[in-house]
Amino acid sequence: MRLRVTTLAAVGIVLASVASSGETIHLKNGRTILADHVRENGNRYEYEIGDDTYAIPKTSVDHVEAGGMPTRSATGGKSGDLPVFVPVSSLSNEGDLPTTIVKDGKVDPDVVSKLESKGNSELSATADFIAGKFEFEHGNVDQARRYFDSALRFQPANATVLIYYAALLVRTGNASQALPYAQRAVSAAPQSPDAYTVLGYAQMASDHTKEAIASWKHSLELRPDPAVQQYLAKAQREQNVESDFAQHESSHFVMHYEGKQTSEAFRAQILAALESDYDDLARDLGTPPRDNILVTLYTEQAFFDVTRAPSWSGAINDGKLRVPISGLNSMTSELARVLKHELAHSFINQISAGRCPPWLHEGIAQLLEPKSLGSDGRQLAALFKAQRQIPLNVLEGSFMRFSGAEAYVAYAESLAAVSYINDSYGMGDLQRILKLLGEGSSTEAALRATIHSDYGQFESELEKYLGDKYGN
Repeated sequence: MRLRVTTLAAVGIVLASVASSGETIHLKNGRTILADHVRENGNRYEYEIGDDTYAIPKTSVDHVEAGGMPTRSATGGKSGDLPVFVPVSSLSNEGDLPTTIVKDGKVDPDVVSKLESKGNSELSATADFIAGKFEFEHGNVDQARRYFDSALRFQPANATVLIYYAALLVRTGNASQALPYAQRAVSAAPQSPDAYTVLGYAQMASDHTKEAIASWKHSLELRPDPAVQQYLAKAQREQNVESDFAQHESSHFVMHYEGKQTSEAFRAQILAALESDYDDLARDLGTPPRDNILVTLYTEQAFFDVTRAPSWSGAINDGKLRVPISGLNSMTSELARVLKHELAHSFINQISAGRCPPWLHEGIAQLLEPKSLGSDGRQLAALFKAQRQIPLNVLEGSFMRFSGAEAYVAYAESLAAVSYINDSYGMGDLQRILKLLGEGSSTEAALRATIHSDYGQFESELEKYLGDKYGN
């Protein structure tokens, strides 16, 4: 996401709010969700962020604790995130196999191999599924894909495996690959709400909004789900606003736009800038997105109508680059930075398998715009010296819940943190951190493996960096 706010004048107001409490959901994949309130409801946790209510299966949650940044904006939600979707369905014939296959918190591949060697296709598929499900829920994407692939070799029409595999592919930005798996899952299990849910995610991310709406409606008929209802509502808003939009494609992008809104020359400038940015980011970060990237140009009003983003946001990447361009008829330096910032998020998602925390996401995107701390550095140095910064572990939650003033501090701290890593260790270590996240590491584990610091040490080093560079 790109920030509109341009001043740190309200820092004092922000600091007064940091001590307020919420609740933090710690996921098994290392991510966290900061919420106003969390409650148990059957086999899932329901949580509130502003005026919105979401749900997540208990199987994907490690623990819930009190404390966290309070929410300040009712419009935030999860618009800037990929769906955190873990299917509820499982295989009915698992029995005691999970405790046999998963030992001491990790999959035992020898046990899986022995079960496969028995020559029973159902047993083999079940063993591989259990292993893949464990790796999926713990963020180990490559291992999960291998196990799901193996399970489908034994049982190609197993709906539960197909659902999980499609969910993994959507989550990691491979929607075009996910679509056929999700379609096969629906064919194999036409009464499964999970199958229709993940099909909707794959369709939405593949630019099939109308079809996604139909899939999510069917899913909700089979089983009410607040999270699916939120995605359906957003898809319907998008469909209403973009029903008459035209489309243009380039090598790596598919652009949607209102015909009267922009000139052909301006659209050509935007696509040329994006293609150039794509080449730059492929060089700086590597691992470009596998699918064509969807870009939508909006009027100011249409942008907020569709995204329901907080008023301080200047653009959003929620799997699609959504950019308001009201009042512009040619490329500006500010628009160029916005485009590169939002595109960087697509690369970061691809490398980290959708597991990059917001502070690292936004810090890298700002660094690559490029943007520097400038005059904010001095105020941040004072903030850290007084130990009144927002802790980085708090910035693992979505920024979209913040007020404009809180968001500004969050973005500035994120840029400072990434600038320190880049200046001290280089872009190579930033790439390595993203790759470790994509392989299932928690953020702190990835930091320890690269810059040899946990959050506490990292913040102490960041305080010294800011003091040396910007302090009096």
